[in-house]
Amino acid sequence: MSDSAAKRLLTGLAWDDYCETVRRAGHMVEDFGAEANDLDRAEWYRFMTRLMRNGFERFVENCEPERPRLRDAPWRQGINFQSPDQDHLLAEFVDGRHDYRVTGNRGTLPYFVMASWVAKQPTNIGERDWADQGVSGLRDFDPATLKTTGFLQSDAIDFDSDGNFEVILSQQKPAGGENWLAITPDCVGVLVRAVYHNRAETIAPTMRIERLDGTGPRPIRSAEMADGLAKAGQLVLAYAELVRSWWQDNLSKRPNRIRFSRAVYLSNGGVPDRHHGFGTWEVAADEALVIQFIPTPCDYWIFQLCNMWQENLDCYEDGQGYISKYRAAYEEDGAVRLIIAAEDPGIGGNWIPTFGHVHGGMSLRLIKTEGEPPPVTLLRVPLEVLKRDKLNCLSATEAIISGEIAE
Repeated sequence: MSDSAAKRLLTGLAWDDYCETVRRAGHMVEDFGAEANDLDRAEWYRFMTRLMRNGFERFVENCEPERPRLRDAPWRQGINFQSPDQDHLLAEFVDGRHDYRVTGNRGTLPYFVMASWVAKQPTNIGERDWADQGVSGLRDFDPATLKTTGFLQSDAIDFDSDGNFEVILSQQKPAGGENWLAITPDCVGVLVRAVYHNRAETIAPTMRIERLDGTGPRPIRSAEMADGLAKAGQLVLAYAELVRSWWQDNLSKRPNRIRFSRAVYLSNGGVPDRHHGFGTWEVAADEALVIQFIPTPCDYWIFQLCNMWQENLDCYEDGQGYISKYRAAYEEDGAVRLIIAAEDPGIGGNWIPTFGHVHGGMSLRLIKTEGEPPPVTLLRVPLEVLKRDKLNCLSATEAIISGEIAE
C-alpha cells in the first residue's frame, strides 16, 4: 500500500480534497442558468447528497478487498434512468486479480443478468489531489463511465431443481464446465440486474459473493481510506458532469424525442441484452404530451418519466411516473398510448402525472427484444382541448416521429 496515500489521509489532505471536489460539483447547477427552475435546483442538491451516499456505500463500505459483498444500490438512488422494476446488486473490486464465486437462489425471478465492468481508474488515486483538476480530471479517473467487459444471462446459467446456482468469476475459464463470468485484470466490479415483471408476486433472489482464496476480513488501512475518499468524491463529480453533458450537449437538443443509441447506453455499464432509448420531455402546465408506440416483442419493457437529473419522479414509489409491459393498458391493435400531463384528461390509455415538473428526461427500455425498437410518435396538445375533444384532436396535431437508432 502507498505510504504517500496513507500520509494524505492521516494529515487530512485526502478529506479536504473530497470536500472540495463535492463543493465544486454542487455548484455545477449554475451552468444551467434559468433553465433549471426552483424544483429542478432543489432536486439537484438532493441528487448531490444521494451521490455522496452512493459513493460512500460503494467505495468505503463495500470495497474491502478481502470481504466482497453483493449489495443493492442505495435506496432512492436513481442514477441514469434506473428502473423501479430492477434491483442492482453491486460488488466493488479494487482490481480483477482475484477469483470469486457467486452462489444463490433465483427465487421466482424471471430474469437477471450479471456483468463485469471496467472504469478509468489510476493505480495511485489516493496519492493525488483531484479537486483542482475539475472535470478535466475525469479523462484519467472516472468512476461513472463504465464499460461492460463480460456478461452472463440467467438463461445461460445452470440451476438445480430448487433454483440454486453457482457462478465463477475469474480471468481464466474454469476447467470443470462451471457457470462462468469472465473478468479482466482491470475489473472494478460486478453488477447483477434483477428484472421483475411483477415485484409484488415475485420471490426475490438471494445472492452472495466470496473470494475463492478464502481470505478473511482485516482492519482498514489508511491508504485504502484515501483511495475510497478519492473514488467517492470523483463519483459525485463524474455523475454531475454526466447529467450535465447528457442534457446540454445531447438530449435537450431534441426535445420530446426518443433516440436509441447503443453507444450512449453502453457507455455507462449497459449490457447488450436490451434496447434503451433516451430523450428529454417538455410540457407546460396547461399542455399534454401523447406518446404512442407498438412494443417490439420482448420479455419486458418500461417507459419512465424522469427529472433533469435522470432520476425517477418522487411519485414512483406510489406506482406512478412509469408504465411497464405487465401493467400497461393496451389499444386494440396492441399499441400503447401514454398521456403525460399535470392532470388526467380522461381519454383512457396510460396517464403519467408530471408531478410538478415541466421538463426532464425520459427513457424507453426493451429487454430481450425480438428485432429492432419501435418507432415512437409524440403529439403536444393543449390540455383543455384534449379534455374537450378527446382523441379527435390528435388528427389535427402535427406529430413528432422518433425512436430512430443512432448506431
